[in-house]
Amino acid sequence: MAEIPVKVAVRIRPLHPKEILHNHQVCVRIVPNTQQVIIGKDRAFTFDFVFGQRSLQDEIYTTCIKPLVSSLIEGYNVTVFAYGQTGSGKTYTIGGGHLVPTSDEENGIIPRAIQEMYSKIAEKHNTDFTVKVSYIEVYKEELRDLLELETHSKDMHIREDEKG
Repeated sequence: MAEIPVKVAVRIRPLHPKEILHNHQVCVRIVPNTQQVIIGKDRAFTFDFVFGQRSLQDEIYTTCIKPLVSSLIEGYNVTVFAYGQTGSGKTYTIGGGHLVPTSDEENGIIPRAIQEMYSKIAEKHNTDFTVKVSYIEVYKEELRDLLELETHSKDMHIREDEKG
């Protein structure tokens, strides 16, 4: 498999009901037929993928994550990094926004990737797999392991060695 470079996607979330109530306005526009957004009146930024306010969870997953799951099954390390200010839609995109999604359409990229990964593993009868997962939050320059909530930031080290 060819090396996959870093790809950057942006998702523009719709306004929350409270924002609409307070007459807030969307300040990001998508330039039609491009992967470009305009912030404010004239600040243009180009990304690998741009998803608008009406984008669906499946669209994000199929475009950005599904190819990574295929690479993962082939033995490559993959990383998905969600970045944005508080309230920008990261939790909804990666998880679905609810502890228990009301429908499969609401599932974010993590439940979709887990389901697809284990389905693909089940198809590979003659192959052994070891799955290692990290789910880390960086907030105010502090690290937090979201799979082991008792871990303190100072106890966490992010590195890769010859063993992965």
